[in-house]
Amino acid sequence: MQTLTLFDVQEAALRIKPHVHRTPVLSSQTLNALCDRELWFKAEHLQKTGSFKVRGAMNAALQLENPKGLLTRSSGNHAQGVALAARTLGIPCIVVMHEDASELKKEAVRSYGATVVDAGVTHLNADQKVQELIAQTGFTFLHAYENLQVMTGQGTQALELFEQISAPDAVLVAVGGGGMISGIATVVKALWPQTLVLGVEPERANDAQQSLRKGERVTLPAAPDTIADAVRPLTPGALTFPVMQRLVDDILTVSEETILEAQTLMMRHLKQVVEPTAALPLAALLEHKDLPKRLALFVCGGNWLP
Repeated sequence: MQTLTLFDVQEAALRIKPHVHRTPVLSSQTLNALCDRELWFKAEHLQKTGSFKVRGAMNAALQLENPKGLLTRSSGNHAQGVALAARTLGIPCIVVMHEDASELKKEAVRSYGATVVDAGVTHLNADQKVQELIAQTGFTFLHAYENLQVMTGQGTQALELFEQISAPDAVLVAVGGGGMISGIATVVKALWPQTLVLGVEPERANDAQQSLRKGERVTLPAAPDTIADAVRPLTPGALTFPVMQRLVDDILTVSEETILEAQTLMMRHLKQVVEPTAALPLAALLEHKDLPKRLALFVCGGNWLP
């Protein structure tokens, strides 16, 4: 089975460097004191498109040979990354989004020149709509996480972090389908082998936690009702789960109330607008008091309106 390597991520970093931001690492003495920890926040909400997702989308798109266009299904952040990648390549892009997805994210996708297909689209029929559009257009489909090039691109944020701080005791990463944590864990375990890789999910969307503990992919019975709208897959990816099994030390869960509390704290003390999913790592600190002292938190996105 193909897998990710540090060399793959290093190559991806060189490939996408002209097209993405090198994001800063933020800190807050107040948050450090509140959590009794030394915290670094890798600020991917300041990335192009407002999310880390552009890293993976750009890395995958740049390796395609003469694509007619790009097509994806996404709740928003990956959609924007694919739309920007298509614009960079000068080709069209279609994004299938659920009808009830964030209007802010739909408008952002359109602003990059992509066409949004959302009329009547639900969790139940979105994949069918994708297949119909692939047959009609011949566009190349880029999955949000079931794609090795996407997973590799997501790991480039950890390469940057390696150059920005000394080794933390642990890194905390929001988990949806597993693309981001797979890429990050690949880098962290190669360069900081003693550093723990900890995923964070909402209690209502704990498919990754259940899967790691059971030793096989677990599928949730229904779409989870969580404010963290970027981490709603029903099961970890077939490509991402083996990487998570090898390299992720544990998956923590947090309540909806703590996610909102963490989001508020980040906006109040870091002075940054972040979406609820981006607050998952800090939420873990508020609920799990036994975490180590020196922690790096990946702030995955800032596409949010109150």
